[in-house]
Amino acid sequence: MALPTEDVLARLATLRQHQSQGKRSPHKPLLVLLALGRLVNTGSSALPWPVAVTSLADLIQDYGPPSSAPRAQSAAYPFTRLRTDGVWILDHDVPMDRVRPLADHQVVGRLEPAVEQALRDPAVALAVARQLVEAEFPPTVAPDVLAAVGLDPEAILTTAPPAPLSRRRDSAWPATILTAWDRQCAFCGFDGQLGSAVVGIEAAHIRWFNFDGPDDPDNGLALCSLHHKLFDRGALGLTADLCIQVSRSFSARTDAGRAVYELDRRTLRPRPGTTPPSPGHVDWHTREVFKSPALR
Repeated sequence: MALPTEDVLARLATLRQHQSQGKRSPHKPLLVLLALGRLVNTGSSALPWPVAVTSLADLIQDYGPPSSAPRAQSAAYPFTRLRTDGVWILDHDVPMDRVRPLADHQVVGRLEPAVEQALRDPAVALAVARQLVEAEFPPTVAPDVLAAVGLDPEAILTTAPPAPLSRRRDSAWPATILTAWDRQCAFCGFDGQLGSAVVGIEAAHIRWFNFDGPDDPDNGLALCSLHHKLFDRGALGLTADLCIQVSRSFSARTDAGRAVYELDRRTLRPRPGTTPPSPGHVDWHTREVFKSPALR
């Protein structure tokens, strides 16, 4: 029997409770999203370990916080531990976090049958996907995550109802940040306008809103759409002395792409009177988002 929608949403919402003090841990939500993508596209959420060790490890590496853990170990953690949340089962009983038994027994994981049955309802699947992705990632990154697991970002982010927010955003904050930074990108100086309207410049949180980042002047930068995306993906970051840093993991081949390298060690120059980024928010971004090490 399928679970009621409210029960499924409640079970999956508890995955966030394993996080504390602003530390990102999207491993379990990424596994659920990957299994949901397989369910939508193949009719089954079954995920063999040989597939998970590659696809799940890729997701964690690309969208998780910086980590030095081996790829297989990063995948084994959610693959074995999601069982404790009542939404995931394995076809062979193996120890927590151990890679070797998963490979030896060719273990297959899947969503718990009642959860899987509930998620066969497209409306429930959309609601669950939106709840998970919006709890873990900012709007610049959420569509990329959904596409990476085989789900339709537009259908999920525009059709499914948003999850209730624990706090409301300050509607005046984006305009405040853009004005403070002279309506130009703090990284590259782009200042496009279309008529009288700013175009391609966005207010970016340094510490993500969904990880307790406040709508305060010291938690915002005006960034062009490209550099906002790269900042939220961890390709760009800031040092304690407010220099831009470029991740060594970032690469490009064309002159346009390689121009990003030239941002490395460029110092932010806010206009007089603009509140500079808070050291605490910069430190959070460096620990939880930036793909260290930097180019230099």
